[in-house]
Amino acid sequence: MQAANRVIKNTGILYARMAITVFMSLYATRLILNGLGITDFGIFNVVAGAISMLTFLNSAMSAATQRFMSFAEGEGDFSKLKSIFNVSIVLHIIIAILVFLVLEGVGYFLFNGILKIPESRMEVTKIIFQFMIVSTLLTIISVPYDAVISAHENMLLFAILGIIESTLKLAIALYITYTHYDKLIVYGLLTAALTITILTFKRIYCHKKYTECGININLYFNKSIFRDMARFAGWSLLGSSSSLFANYGQGIVINTFFGPEVNAAQGISSQISGQLGAFSTTLLKALNPIINKSEGGGNRNLMLKASMTGSRISFFLLIVFYVPVLIEMPYIFSLWLKNVPEYVIIFCRLLLLRNLIEQLGITLHYSITAVGNIKKYQIFVSIITFFPLVISYILFNLNFSAYALYVVFLIFSVVNFIITLYFANEKCDLSISTYMRDVVFRCFLIFTILITISFIPTLIIHNNLIRLMSVVITSTVCFIILIWTLGFSFEERLNIRKLAITIIKKFDLDKDKTQNILLKND
Repeated sequence: MQAANRVIKNTGILYARMAITVFMSLYATRLILNGLGITDFGIFNVVAGAISMLTFLNSAMSAATQRFMSFAEGEGDFSKLKSIFNVSIVLHIIIAILVFLVLEGVGYFLFNGILKIPESRMEVTKIIFQFMIVSTLLTIISVPYDAVISAHENMLLFAILGIIESTLKLAIALYITYTHYDKLIVYGLLTAALTITILTFKRIYCHKKYTECGININLYFNKSIFRDMARFAGWSLLGSSSSLFANYGQGIVINTFFGPEVNAAQGISSQISGQLGAFSTTLLKALNPIINKSEGGGNRNLMLKASMTGSRISFFLLIVFYVPVLIEMPYIFSLWLKNVPEYVIIFCRLLLLRNLIEQLGITLHYSITAVGNIKKYQIFVSIITFFPLVISYILFNLNFSAYALYVVFLIFSVVNFIITLYFANEKCDLSISTYMRDVVFRCFLIFTILITISFIPTLIIHNNLIRLMSVVITSTVCFIILIWTLGFSFEERLNIRKLAITIIKKFDLDKDKTQNILLKND
């Protein structure tokens, strides 16, 4: 119950942040698209895909470092924490140097025949790429600090920084709308500066707040921990790098065959996917430390229970937003964007469906990494990850449409889920039949019923705005009923009631204390 309370508290804090930042981010995207224009917006997305790619790497490596820190806390061995932190600093400096060499090498080939960039914007594009490299390197070096914050479950700091970051992004979007300088250069420079500013603040905060963040390589460096972390980080890096290059490769392949205008559609689709999935990602951010600490404390059953419950709830948090958007996407995009790029609607729909499939296995990935023996798992995942890109390239040579890429990636998401399920059974003793029954079947059933019922208003209402409101209301009411009756087990409903009663009692107690203090003051 204590772990559940921590998850609920941390999730609540992060949700409060999301309630503020989601709409700001979406409005900022509209301003940026209008300010840059479709071509420059597409150029930025294909080039800045490098920073997005490395942000994904940052998250993966942060999870790897956090695994060791949370595991040490679960073991109760806090003497390891300083060694783990110092070792992770060394590891990420090495990774940053390797990434710098790779990106500079890749950049040479990108700008000499691979990317389709208008000649008049080529020099500007190269400058943007260098901005992205600088902020990327600092992001990698700062990964250990993100891991420390997550291991301490300091979600309030993440919430505050998230609000500040979104506010500044909106300010940047407003500025480039009115600036007379080259808008693409200004946007790239300010975006990189924002990344550096946020990361610098995190480092200063961690050094002042957490004692394990003292850097003294000579004193705290531990060869045994270095070998373990290097081995784990190496295999994690293999898996995350394959996903990273596959995701970035999508932009390059699309640019090669269809140009920056279609890259703009891809960038907007990714933006929508990221914002709608933020609530689910938020839950996982709060849940991941519990999974690692449970395994570190030797409580495998609690770890698996947290993983299965997290899969279901994170899926539910996706569909509550996905279903109305999937149904009313054309009208929503017409309201949000003045100029809707070609392909953006079908790209976005296929991407959202792919996200739903991947969500079913994401906590299983956390469970496998918590156990630690990830070599074989990462090799299989890495091999599978590259296939969709190769197949898409072949299909485009055969004159298939641009959305074929998203169809192929959707199909391979199913394959990837099956592989993850197999390894969760092998490494974590997960019962596949139990997982299919309690997670996959329930999620699929609820999604099917929900989207079927929510589609009904579109058959009888023709006014777009009224129809949208009707779909949202129908979907929300139906979602609540389905989640309570089919989504949760009897035991989970009972625990939710108990937790609600505890929160109400605590609220009443705090209210009484406040009233007594006021009476005494009077």
